[in-house]
Amino acid sequence: MQIVLASTSRYRQEIIARLGLPFHAEPPVCDETPLPGETALETAVRLARTKAQSLADKHPQALIIGSDQVALLDGQQIGKPGSFENGVKMLQWMSGRTVVFHSALALYNSAERRLQEAVGITRVTLRPLSEAQIRNYLEREPDALHCAGSAKSEGLGGALLERVESDDPNALIGVPLFKLITMLANEGVEILQ
Repeated sequence: MQIVLASTSRYRQEIIARLGLPFHAEPPVCDETPLPGETALETAVRLARTKAQSLADKHPQALIIGSDQVALLDGQQIGKPGSFENGVKMLQWMSGRTVVFHSALALYNSAERRLQEAVGITRVTLRPLSEAQIRNYLEREPDALHCAGSAKSEGLGGALLERVESDDPNALIGVPLFKLITMLANEGVEILQ
């Protein structure tokens, strides 16, 4: 069966590529705006599911992977900053604090109309950061502006972090890979055969 990643994120593509399976990625059809009253967990799960199912008509015989990540601090969802100054504000708010990242995963078998879902939870404690450090980081790591809260664990982003707690280090980058391997096995796709 064809495997499709419903994402344009190069980070998600790199994670899926680690499995050594042929796949292709394409943009999902999805409005990523949180719904009123929706928790971070609910938003992440809904968006992962919506992304996966949005490509089902185009790929009626495929396993479609959808993933979404929502960060939470003080009961507020943290999205992508959209601008340099918003990135600075977000990182100032998160500085020295623990942020919870909800990385939702959906695998949709479009032929059988079967859906599997899972969530990886990662607690990330950021170092106390000065405004100068934050600005220097964002100037040197402009891709961070496309990440929730401008926080990345890859590359220079590691300098932001004091501690990461997770049962799957891939979840923070955008895909709970360990859970995906189990989901694929449930669909008859074995990675090590």
